[in-house]
Amino acid sequence: MQIPLKYIVRSSTSRRLTTVITMLGVALVVFVFTAVLMMANGVQKTLRSTGSDDNVIVVRKAAMSEIMSILDREAAGIIVNLPYVARFSDGRPVSSKEVVVIINLNKLGAEGISNVTVRGVGEPAFQLRPQVRIVEGRMFQWGAREVIAGAGITGRFAGAQIGEKVKFGGDVWTVVGIFDADGSGFDSELWGDLNQIADAFKRSSLSTVTVRLKNPNEFTDVVSSFEADNRLQYFAPKREKKFFEEQSEMMAAFIRILGIFITVIFSAGAMIGAMITMYGAVATRTVEIGTLRALGFYRRSILLAFLLESLFLSLGGGVIGLGIASLLQFFTISTLNFGSFSELAFSFALSPSIIATALGFSLLMGLVGGFLPAVGAARLNIIQALRAV
Repeated sequence: MQIPLKYIVRSSTSRRLTTVITMLGVALVVFVFTAVLMMANGVQKTLRSTGSDDNVIVVRKAAMSEIMSILDREAAGIIVNLPYVARFSDGRPVSSKEVVVIINLNKLGAEGISNVTVRGVGEPAFQLRPQVRIVEGRMFQWGAREVIAGAGITGRFAGAQIGEKVKFGGDVWTVVGIFDADGSGFDSELWGDLNQIADAFKRSSLSTVTVRLKNPNEFTDVVSSFEADNRLQYFAPKREKKFFEEQSEMMAAFIRILGIFITVIFSAGAMIGAMITMYGAVATRTVEIGTLRALGFYRRSILLAFLLESLFLSLGGGVIGLGIASLLQFFTISTLNFGSFSELAFSFALSPSIIATALGFSLLMGLVGGFLPAVGAARLNIIQALRAV
């Protein structure tokens, strides 16, 4: 005979205080676990949206990031004139030769400094990245010591507001506009004229070259062109979206490992709490268990009933923790990106896989915490249980 589900639910609600405490313990663990996964996913989502599959970025081989890449201007000229590169109506290649450097800025409202990426771009950079648009102020003038600031840093760093002066590269630069890049990594950068920034940092070489392909499916032909040209042997073409996605892997992996380590410690406490709750339930319902066995219910039915009760409590706590964690999507934070060694602003990002993982983890805690008490309940002797008054 199987024990009705109504009995299991009623048993859980009859001990409200211990039920609530157990569910809150599980909810705390699931909240931490989900927040960590959302943070790692947010970093990856931000950097993944930075690039486009239609664009190809060329960096020096073995360079882990743009700031580590060095590309001479002669090679850049060859790259932008490849037959696979899209062109404007006037014949100019849709490309942007860029210099990427790191500067230090003071944080607003807090002591200390952090690294910020400064990107010197060519004029077609905004056609290459249509998601980048000026939302306040104006565009910087070409040939002037002016920059525009990403929306992700203007509220976090001193000097990143319109009209403010920023000193770097031995000169003073005026912030004339704020741009928004749809939550991508570009939102955490300062942009200016390529030639002005290269001159300020005494850079005769470039960091990268980004081009738009006529046909995105011709990427393999582009790779073959690099392999066949001795002048391009030291450089590697990569899809822009894939390149920036790779920048997030180390950071996301570190967040997950650290978060899982903390979660495991917290989950041990939650499982012990669930175990204590279920042992208490067995102790207070000894007569009930004896009565159920006397009525003909099998041991496995008793085992399943108590196990389902533990899973019910843990799932309820998991839903609560997941619900609270989902509110983090409305917050934007920043941290140091290990790939670029600069500040990266990102939002917590929830996904169906994270929801499934978090709820599965809560059920696992319920299973582990409730298994031994359920086994103990199933093994109670009928006569001894009925005598326990």
